[in-house]
Amino acid sequence: MEEKAENRCRWLNIRLKPEEYKILEARLGKTTFQTMSEYHRALLMGKPVTVLTRDQSMDELLQELVLLRKELNPIGNNLNQAVRNINAAHGFPDHRLWSSLLEIIHGKLEPAMNEIRDRMKNYADLWLQKLKAEKA
Repeated sequence: MEEKAENRCRWLNIRLKPEEYKILEARLGKTTFQTMSEYHRALLMGKPVTVLTRDQSMDELLQELVLLRKELNPIGNNLNQAVRNINAAHGFPDHRLWSSLLEIIHGKLEPAMNEIRDRMKNYADLWLQKLKAEKA
């Protein structure tokens, strides 16, 4: 037989100072619960409460990766435009056109790619230092 689900029909009212309520709201925001009622029921019944913590270094890394992605998008667009120009000139035997297009690609992409590579290396070094510190 199926168990009959009971509705919650009892009220538990408490009064809080505005500062106390703000503290509870802040704590709720750090959990996986969607409503204040769910959160407080779990606390009162002694059920486990999952609290999410944020790693500041991970936030910084994610912000940096977002910036790198924003830089990579225009690089990809420039590359696509250059390749389209090369393909359009495919029927012309003009060697100078090909070499100038390749120089443009190289001139625009090389510095940006080097910068991205250097920034990624710096973050990798920071993470390695952090991992070594945690293991020690």
